[in-house]
Amino acid sequence: MQPLRLALSLLFASLLSWHSLAEPFVFTAIPDEDETRLKARFDRVAVYLAERLKVEVEYIPVKSYPAAVSAFRNDQVQLAWFGGLTGVQARRLVPGAQVIAQGAEDPRFKSYLIAHVSTGLEPAETLPDAIRGMTLTFGSKSSTSGRLMPEYYLRQRFGEAPETLFSRVGFSANHSRTIALVQAGAYQLGTLNYAVWDEELAQGNIDPDKVRVIWTTPPYPDYQWTLRGDVDARWGAGFAARVRQALLDMDDPELLAAFPRSAFIPASNADFEAIAETARAIGLMDE
Repeated sequence: MQPLRLALSLLFASLLSWHSLAEPFVFTAIPDEDETRLKARFDRVAVYLAERLKVEVEYIPVKSYPAAVSAFRNDQVQLAWFGGLTGVQARRLVPGAQVIAQGAEDPRFKSYLIAHVSTGLEPAETLPDAIRGMTLTFGSKSSTSGRLMPEYYLRQRFGEAPETLFSRVGFSANHSRTIALVQAGAYQLGTLNYAVWDEELAQGNIDPDKVRVIWTTPPYPDYQWTLRGDVDARWGAGFAARVRQALLDMDDPELLAAFPRSAFIPASNADFEAIAETARAIGLMDE
C-alpha cells in the first residue's frame, strides 16, 4: 500500500503543478476609447505575449476605469495598462504591485482642451477667461488626461472648482466620446488625451469645422503597465522580468498602435508619485 500511496501522492502533486502552469495570465486596459476597437487591438497583444511568455494569455475588456482597478485588486487580471491615476489607485490596493513599463511618450504626456466652434474660442497659450460659465465635459472621473490634470490646471488658473467655474460639468466615460459630445454641440468644451485626438483626427473622425483644440496642458507622466507582485510565485521565478522584457521588446507598429505608442520604456512606481500628489491636492485621493 505504501508504494501505491506514494504514487498517488506524486500524481496528485503533478496534477497540481500542471494546473498551476495551465492558469491563464490575464491582462486588461482602461477603456479610454471605443470598447470594440480596443478588444480587436488588445487580442493581438495577447497573442504576442503568449508567444513570448509561453503561457496562455487572455485580454479581458472592462466597462469603466474603476472596473479596471477592481479587476486588478480582485486578481481577475494580473497585468493592466492603466492611466496615471488608476495605476496609483490600483497599486495602493495591491501591495507589491509594480510599474514595469510605460510608453515612450508617457513621461511627457499632455491633455487638450477642445471647444465647439460656436464658442468662438481660438487656440491660446493660456486658459482664456471666456471659458467661464460655459459647459464642459471631462472624460472618466478617474482619467488622468481626461480629468485629473486638466482639472488641476483649471483650478490653478481660476482658483475655483470646475462646478463653480462652468455652468454644467459632465463625464463622458472615454476620450472618443468626449470628442463626439463636443463636436455635436452637447458640450461647449471638453478635456481629453492628446493621443486619442491625434488618432481620431488622422482617421477622419473629427470635423475641424465643428471642433478644435484651444489649449494644451504642460507635460506630466501618465499611462503605464502595472503588474501584480505575486506572478513569480504563480508562473515561476523570473516571470515578472520576462513580462517586462516582452513589453520593452514590442516593436511591431500594428501592436503598438493598440495604445498608441511608438515603443515601451522602463518605468517604476516612483515615476508616478507626482500624480498621487496632484490627486491628493485636488481631493481625488486621500492620504
